Amino acid sequence: MADSIADKIQQLRNEIRRHDVLYYVHNAPELSDQQYDKLFAELKALETEHPEFLSPESPTQRVSEQPVAGFETVTHAVPMLSIDNTYNEEELRAFDERVVKGLEANDYDYTVEPKIDGLAISLRYEKGHLIRAATRGDGTRGDDVTSNIRTIRAIPLILESKDIPDVLEVRGEIYMPKRAFAQLNALRTDAGEPPFANPRNAAAGSLKLLDARITAERKLAFLAYSVGQATTPLASTHYDALEKLESFGLPVNSTAKAHNIDQVITMCRSQENAKGSLGYQIDGLVIKVNRYDQHDILGATGRAPKWCIAYKFTAEQAETILESITVQVGKNGTLTPVANLKPVLLAGTTVKRATLHNFEQIARLDVRCGDTVIIEKAGEIIPQVVDVIVKQRDLFESQPFKTPTKCPACDGSVQKDENGVYLRCVNPNCTAQLRERLEYFVGKGQMDIDKLGPSLIEQLVDKKLVKTFADIYRLRFDQLVQLGRMADKSAANVMNSIEASKTRPLWRLIAALGIRNVGGQSAQVLADELGSLDKLKAATVEELTAIDQIGPVMAESIYDYLHNADNVKVIESMLDAGIKPTAPKKKKSNSLEGMTIVITGALKNFTRQQIEQLVKDHGGKIASSVSKKTALLVAGENAGSKLEKAKKLDIEIITEDQLQQRIS
Repeated sequence: MADSIADKIQQLRNEIRRHDVLYYVHNAPELSDQQYDKLFAELKALETEHPEFLSPESPTQRVSEQPVAGFETVTHAVPMLSIDNTYNEEELRAFDERVVKGLEANDYDYTVEPKIDGLAISLRYEKGHLIRAATRGDGTRGDDVTSNIRTIRAIPLILESKDIPDVLEVRGEIYMPKRAFAQLNALRTDAGEPPFANPRNAAAGSLKLLDARITAERKLAFLAYSVGQATTPLASTHYDALEKLESFGLPVNSTAKAHNIDQVITMCRSQENAKGSLGYQIDGLVIKVNRYDQHDILGATGRAPKWCIAYKFTAEQAETILESITVQVGKNGTLTPVANLKPVLLAGTTVKRATLHNFEQIARLDVRCGDTVIIEKAGEIIPQVVDVIVKQRDLFESQPFKTPTKCPACDGSVQKDENGVYLRCVNPNCTAQLRERLEYFVGKGQMDIDKLGPSLIEQLVDKKLVKTFADIYRLRFDQLVQLGRMADKSAANVMNSIEASKTRPLWRLIAALGIRNVGGQSAQVLADELGSLDKLKAATVEELTAIDQIGPVMAESIYDYLHNADNVKVIESMLDAGIKPTAPKKKKSNSLEGMTIVITGALKNFTRQQIEQLVKDHGGKIASSVSKKTALLVAGENAGSKLEKAKKLDIEIITEDQLQQRIS
C-alpha cells in the first residue's frame, strides 16, 4: 500500500514538472490552468495525508511558510562580470574591430539576444538538484535568495537529463512580465500603495523580500542566458550551450546567430523598432562572440569580458523646467512628491507632471524647484525625473527641497515605513486622507455613486457633514441644497445616486472600504469565495490565506481592518443605514468553463466590464493579451493588433453576438 502511494506521489510530481517545462520552456501547454491546479491539489492532498513521503523538491514545497531573518552572502564559483555598453552603430563596429584584432582572424560569428531589464541571478545545480540561487551582488559575492527563487515556477528544482554535469551554474535574468507588472501596479494603486516605477524595480524589490510567500504572489519569471561553473563542458559554442540548457528543462533567452557585424547592426535596428511586441521589458541587445575557445583568446578586463558587448536602446527623454514640487497624500496616508513641470512633449504625449517616487530619490538627485530637469517614461509608462542639469541652476536662488516632517494636509505626524522608503501621515483624522478615501469609495470601480464628485466631496468634508463612509448614507436633501452650485434637481440626483448604491454587489463594497493591499480583483475573489460580509468578518488569517490569490500580507490587512473597532462601527452604521450588498451570482452555466478569453475592439451591446462579468459568470477567464493559451478572441469594431495575433496563432475569433449564442 505504502509503495503504491509513494509511486502515485512521484508520478504526480513528474507529471507536474513535465507540464512546467511545456509551459515555461516550450510555450506549448497541454493542460488548462484548471486542469493543472487539479493535479497540484491532488498531489498536495496526498502529501498532507502521508507526510512521510514529503520532499523539499516537490512542486508543492516551492514556497517557504517562514520568513527569513536576512540574506546570507555567498561567493560565486565563477565571477559574474558586468558588460560594457555601446549606444550607436559606430561603437558596435569599434567593438568588432577589437574582436578581429584580438583574434587575429576573421573566422568568428556572433550571437544576439534581448537584454532583459531585470535582475541577474546564478542558479547552482548539483547532480541536477537546485541547491542555491544568488544575486550578482558585486560580481564576486551575492545574496543567497534561494527561498525566493524556489517560488518561481519557471525555474526547475530538478533538471531532467542524463548528461547534466555534476555541478552546473546557470546564469540568467529574473524579470517581471509586462502583464504581471501592470496587474501588480493596479493592485497597489487600488490599495493606496505607490506603484512601482518599472518592471525592473518591481522584480528587484520582490526578490529581496524576506517573506517568500509575498514573492510567490509577484509572478516573477526567469530566462537563462549563459553558463557559469560546469564540471563538464556543455558545448563548444554559446549558442549550442543554450540549446543544451533548454534540453535540461530550463527556459532560455531567445538567441539568434549573426555571421558578421553588419547582420548584428541589422538585428539591432529591427529589434529596437519591435521591442514593444515582447511580453517583457528590454533595454537593448547583448552581442557575444559565439565560440568558447575564442572567449579564452579575447579574455576580459578587470570588470567585463572582451568577447561581449551590450547595445543599449535610446530612451526617449525631454528637457524641461521643474516649476514646483507638491506632496500628495494618499488614502492610506502615503506622502508622494510630484514634480509640476513646464509642459513638454515626450513619447507622443504632453507631460505636465512627473513622479519623484519618494523623498530619498529627491535627495539622491538633489532636485530643486526651478531646476532644468531631464524626464523620461519609466518602463515607457510613467513619466519620471531622471536627472538635473545643475550647470543651469540659479545658485543664488536655489534651495534644497526639505522633506516634510508633518503632513502637508493636516499638519499631523508622519512616519517612515519599516524597512521601506515611504513616509505616511499617521493621523487617523487627516482630511486629505478622508477626501481620498471618499473619492475612492464612490468611484466607478467601487460603489459607483457617480453624482458625488470631488468638488462636492470637498464641500461635505469641509463642512464636516461627512466624516466616514456611513455618513454618506445619512445625508439629507435639505443639507445638500445648501451647498454651493447645488440646485434642487442636482441634490435629488445625488440622493438617487446614493440610494442606488445600497444594493451594489458585495465585491464592490469590499473594494470600496480601501483595505490596504486589497483592490477590485482581490475583492471579487473574496466575495466569490465567502459569499457574505459576515463570513468575511468571521474568517481567520489562516482561512483567508487559504483562498487562491489571497496571500499572507493581504490576509493580515483584511483581518486587521475588520477587527478594528472604528472600522467595524462604520460598517455596522452603513448596514443600519440600509446598505444591502448583493451576494455573488452563481454561475449561470459552465459553457465557458476553463476557457481563457480575450476581448478587443469597440462593443455595441455591452460595456467592457459587463462582457467580462458575463464571461466570468459562465466559467471563463479574462486575459488582457493573446497567447497560445487563449481559447477565444471576442472581436468588436476596429479590433487591432490582438486580432492579427489571434489569426496568426489560429485562435477562434467570434463576435459578441456569437458569444451570447454560445452561452445560450
